Amino acid sequence: MELLQEFLEKKGYTKVKLHFTKTNHFEIKATINGKKGLFILDTGASNSCVGFESVETFNLIAEDSLIKAAGAGAIDMETKTSRKNKLKIGKWQHNKVVLVLFNLTHVNMALTNHNSKPVDGIIGADILKKGKAIIDYEKKYLYLKL
Repeated sequence: MELLQEFLEKKGYTKVKLHFTKTNHFEIKATINGKKGLFILDTGASNSCVGFESVETFNLIAEDSLIKAAGAGAIDMETKTSRKNKLKIGKWQHNKVVLVLFNLTHVNMALTNHNSKPVDGIIGADILKKGKAIIDYEKKYLYLKL
């Protein structure tokens, strides 16, 4: 029987290692506009996000937004957006990525309280959909279509 990895690689997918944290999240490394960062992989997040504190790190151009963010125990958080960003995860990349910017302090406080590393943002369903993502939970890999 063919392994999932072999099957997906034949279909043009690339694999990226996921790291399971003490808080039961998957972390993933990604590059935004040429700068590396650490992100939570969140299939329940509709949009990929970056914290306000990482705007300069990733050379993001912030634009005002009327959208209010909710999640991870917080509601009605002010947001901004950043358009036309280059995102790279492993060998997969996409240009013109729109990111939601908001205050990630509460997320990072919860992570560090559980001895996990703070993150720069969240990779959400928007990116997973663009990459036709498949997650192998057992082997801890994310597959994205090149």
